Amino acid sequence: MSNIYKLTGTLQHYVWGGKDYIPTLLHIAKAEQYYAEYWLGAHSSSPSLIETNGSSQPLTEFLAQNPTALGAQSRALFGDGLPYLLKILDVKKPLSIQLHPTKKQAEIGFAAENDNKVDLKDPKRTYKDNNHKPEMMIALSDFWLLHGFKSKGKIIDTLKTRPSLTALCDKLATQDLHAFYADIMQAEQNQLETWLNPIINANQTAYQNNELTLDNPDYWVLYSMESMDIPADKLDAGLICFYLFNIVHIKPGEGIFQDAGIPHAYLRGQNIELMACSDNVIRGGLTPKHIDIPELLKVIDCREVEPQIIPPAPADKPVFTYSTPAKDFALENVNCRKGALIQSKSESATILLVMKGNVKIHEKSTALSLSQGESAFICANTAYEIEGVEDGYCVLAKLP
Repeated sequence: MSNIYKLTGTLQHYVWGGKDYIPTLLHIAKAEQYYAEYWLGAHSSSPSLIETNGSSQPLTEFLAQNPTALGAQSRALFGDGLPYLLKILDVKKPLSIQLHPTKKQAEIGFAAENDNKVDLKDPKRTYKDNNHKPEMMIALSDFWLLHGFKSKGKIIDTLKTRPSLTALCDKLATQDLHAFYADIMQAEQNQLETWLNPIINANQTAYQNNELTLDNPDYWVLYSMESMDIPADKLDAGLICFYLFNIVHIKPGEGIFQDAGIPHAYLRGQNIELMACSDNVIRGGLTPKHIDIPELLKVIDCREVEPQIIPPAPADKPVFTYSTPAKDFALENVNCRKGALIQSKSESATILLVMKGNVKIHEKSTALSLSQGESAFICANTAYEIEGVEDGYCVLAKLP
């Protein structure tokens, strides 16, 4: 029996996605629609397809029939499911501000909604499964995102330079960040207009003339309103968060880790994302979707965050594992020079995705040729060899 199989992911056509990047990466014919995410994994809502004996089946089904493919360590820690989900994202328009629960919060929330008979597909449902969702990303282009609260001092510095926000500055001086954030998220529309409309009006011309820099929160307020069609008389409380959260620029090859409770929002760019296998998202603005304020305030981590950038994989290192505190996943970067042979052994179920070039994977009597955008599933405890057919690189998702 082979231990290496061709794997094909699933496309997600969310409206914030672009139209070209993912089809080009995957070498697929594109239709007139959005291509936001490409998923490689065994999430029950959208499992990848694995090719076995000339036919394909969902990876969820394959793992149910072959649980040993996960590896003993994985099964002991995470049961008989693949613990991670690998994605490619093309962020054309900003995503909602969001955060993810801890494992315990997810278990409690999921059980409570089940007990209340909230349908899994109900738009007002918050918990889609009982898992946490720590996640890491590696930028494939210049990438901009919001990530965690700035220090109180930095927030006050940002607010006091904008006359319409100085009242917020005084307010924050008397409150902790959690109480301050709770009041903002529950502010009435006329209050949001008092805070934001003077900024919007003052910066409109500079924004249209491309004179605002991307580290300026005013730019992202106007950009979000334009790209997400937010009218001036229906402002979103999430717009205030551009003044409270870190605006982070990640250069290609660099990355960042998002832990449970840390508010974040992807604003623009393409990335590789690896996360625990979950679809639990608690939203905090910049979205027409349901925002569960009580749950948001229960789960949000309001600690002051100094963003920690994950350094890029060194060009001269054949195999490099990005450093994160995650227990559910690890991402490995493999530089494949033409003619190079890299030997490895999978301790747990591994997904390989070719990002550039062509490779051949050998395992005993099996050899699989893969080009850019193609993937393989490698069973646990498999000794294999990656041969560079053409210069490029691949990423491998696995357990740490």
